[in-house]
Amino acid sequence: MQFNLHKRRQTPTVIIISLIDVLLVVLIFLMVTTTFKQQQASVQLKLPDSSQARPGATDNALVVTISKDGLLYLKTDQVTPDALQQKLAAAVRANPQTTLAIRADTEAAWGRVVKVVEAANAAHIPVSSAYVKAAP
Repeated sequence: MQFNLHKRRQTPTVIIISLIDVLLVVLIFLMVTTTFKQQQASVQLKLPDSSQARPGATDNALVVTISKDGLLYLKTDQVTPDALQQKLAAAVRANPQTTLAIRADTEAAWGRVVKVVEAANAAHIPVSSAYVKAAP
């Protein structure tokens, strides 16, 4: 009587070095082709239209965003009007050439815009623009 012994099959070998090479090439491709942009406050705004909007007026300016709910954002951080004045004063001390740009929703209370301008005046920072998107 003859018994057939089953040979153990070897598991197929996967060459991992070539997979790492391909992954590295894809990673480098994605890093080179990705564009990075400065993050603005993630507040949904409906900006009013203007035919006299100046693109690029806020390149080097601090941006204060006013939402329709009346919330204030300095760059991406939510602030109160008192804290805004202190942060603007600190920014002017750090860089006397700093300017301020105001970005407000069309439904934002006008009183909030006035409070931001008053905070800028108290901090001795010039308001470069209250900018809006350009009309189509």
